[in-house]
Amino acid sequence: MADKHVVVVGAGVAGLVAALRLGHQGLDVTVVERSEQAGGKVRAQEVGGSYIDAGPTVFTMKWVFSELMESVGADIDTELKLSHLPVLAKHFWDDGSALDLFADPQASEAAVEAFAGPDEAQRFRHFCQTTKALYRSLETPFIRSQASNLPKFMMSLGPRGLALLARVGPTRTMWDSLGRHFTDPRLRQLFGRYATYCGSSPLQAPATLNLIAQVEMDGVWSVQGGMTSLAQCLVRLCKQNGVQFRYQTECQEIQVEQGRVKGVVLRDGERLAADALVFNGDVSALHQGLLGARSRAAFSSHKAQRSLSAVTWCAVAKTKGLNLDRHNLFFGRQYATEFEDIFTRQSLPTDPTLYVCAQDRGAGATSHTPERLLCLVNAPAIGDTDDERLSADLLEKLQERSFGRARACGLDIELDTGRLVRTSPRHFHQRFPGTGGALYGQATHGWLSIFSRPGAISPIPGLYLAGGSVHPGPGVPMAAMSGRLAAAAVLENLGLTRLSQTEATSGGMLTP
Repeated sequence: MADKHVVVVGAGVAGLVAALRLGHQGLDVTVVERSEQAGGKVRAQEVGGSYIDAGPTVFTMKWVFSELMESVGADIDTELKLSHLPVLAKHFWDDGSALDLFADPQASEAAVEAFAGPDEAQRFRHFCQTTKALYRSLETPFIRSQASNLPKFMMSLGPRGLALLARVGPTRTMWDSLGRHFTDPRLRQLFGRYATYCGSSPLQAPATLNLIAQVEMDGVWSVQGGMTSLAQCLVRLCKQNGVQFRYQTECQEIQVEQGRVKGVVLRDGERLAADALVFNGDVSALHQGLLGARSRAAFSSHKAQRSLSAVTWCAVAKTKGLNLDRHNLFFGRQYATEFEDIFTRQSLPTDPTLYVCAQDRGAGATSHTPERLLCLVNAPAIGDTDDERLSADLLEKLQERSFGRARACGLDIELDTGRLVRTSPRHFHQRFPGTGGALYGQATHGWLSIFSRPGAISPIPGLYLAGGSVHPGPGVPMAAMSGRLAAAAVLENLGLTRLSQTEATSGGMLTP
């Protein structure tokens, strides 16, 4: 099979997973990456001599990577040093209240009872039962499988799955569903936040996305060395399986001749021939013709709304006032305004929710002073515009509001401008062309939006898609699953295996 050459454009998690699976099957695989290192959105930012995870910070769905590594003769616990986090996240409000959620469900239930009373704890227990059943029903027909149309999906659910879906309410929004589950508005806020894990507003996302809560309750881990250790591990395994990497090599055009992919043309004019090509980039770049006019047919834009972008601050700073854990959220009171600002007014939020990843904490780690922090607020994906909505002045005001929110909740972060790196939607757009800075592809708004992401097999023969902008969606484990699905499709269409056999695996948990 070494006579079959596959080019993978982009060394994000999905591209690395696809390359690993294909290389292990004996194909000649070359990964082309415009950056100087692999990882895509998984990256580290150097700040004052320290390296801070500046992209995804949550490792969940361990089963995805366990299965992947087992399939190539490796063991995840040998390849990566993972620590199971006893605290999933700490949540703070500017009225002085706080709630911790734990890996132990009983501990979380007790915390909810102390926070909001026994009736709300009972509602929390019912919510967890519903989200667990929802996830179990959707894992095989949706997450592990190629994107399908609505009738086929409904048939694959079976009677019990259909009954559950009817109870959840397929046309109901997450926000409406959470209002039916909880009477305490703070819990509605907390669990509504999970919509942002796929770049969406809880006011418009379908109620089925409540399953993301179960994904996190199934387990959250920290990775020794940061999330970039995962990317480095995948690169190492790829090389062990014969995959070649070409960094700082930009793809200028996907060559399509006689209706079929023939290879790529690099920025310097070199041509790489390919029997198949896996594109691990945002599909919006294809639609906009950034990789050649002929490859535009790989994705027909339906004018889907862009997902969230972000403004982030990587900082080495002193903190005081609260006992943080690894993952921490700081809420205000007018939650809906955040998403009205971002999605309706396309402006920076006036009432932001602040996420703080304290990367020297969690799993019994001793905090450092000063410590490494990634701080993030959601923002509109308007990084490809030249107007003043992302001006330096407005970004400074957002910074004041965001860290003011932390202070209102009881946390003082002593920022040092010499040890602070801010990233805006414009920076993300530069890193990920064609996106405007959107970090999750399209927003998942409306029930049918889960079927509007393209699948692994594009309309152009020989061109396959992988990454967070395609099925099954954004997030490190979901992107990895998309790479796995793309590799299976390549092998099947090259006549080397059957797709159904490749993907028929059992068991597992999930995470965002």
